[in-house]
Amino acid sequence: MKTHVIYEIVILAMIAAFLGMRLYSVLGQRAEHEEEIVPNRYESNETAASRGDNTAKPAAQIIDLPRNPNLHPSVEEGVRAIAVADRSFDLTTFLEGAKGAYAMILEAFWNGDKDTLRDLCELDVYQSFAGAIDAREEAGHTLDNALVRIEDATVRGAELDGSTARVSVLFVSDIAAVTRDTDGNVIAGSLDDAIESRDIWTFARNIDAAGPDWTLAETDEG
Repeated sequence: MKTHVIYEIVILAMIAAFLGMRLYSVLGQRAEHEEEIVPNRYESNETAASRGDNTAKPAAQIIDLPRNPNLHPSVEEGVRAIAVADRSFDLTTFLEGAKGAYAMILEAFWNGDKDTLRDLCELDVYQSFAGAIDAREEAGHTLDNALVRIEDATVRGAELDGSTARVSVLFVSDIAAVTRDTDGNVIAGSLDDAIESRDIWTFARNIDAAGPDWTLAETDEG
């Protein structure tokens, strides 16, 4: 009986070593139970080291991260750290929310909607947007812009700094931009010709906070 148990432990340890070698080629393959291999999951080092026992793994150590083509290999570690610390984090859901926030923030800036910007942006970013709006209004200019489409949204960076999660996303979009004077005359741009825009926006969230809201913490050109 003991020989049989030792044999099973050796086999399971070999499986664990094989899975560990594949962590950087896929988004993780791990076992929900010893006899069932479930793809696209991460686990802590402590859990991997104890794979040879016959007990079920604690639920807190099981993290689902669906394979996503938008995940750049260089940010895998950061995404894993966020997912381990915040089990509500889902990369696909985050990217959909980020695209929605991108559109809302652009629309709010173009329309001079400071209240919406204040809700969606951290203070430094809000002040930058608000200053640009004030300067535009002082000059008597208005924007008649339109977000034609978001071509792509790719995660370019991810990190967990204490309790603050940060994820940077490269947005590639087509924007039709027009600036009008006080009389409504077009002084710059055209609604007929959309221009490709590449922006890297960094979103942040305190994972200890009760709400799920992410805010825009930094903007840069892509």
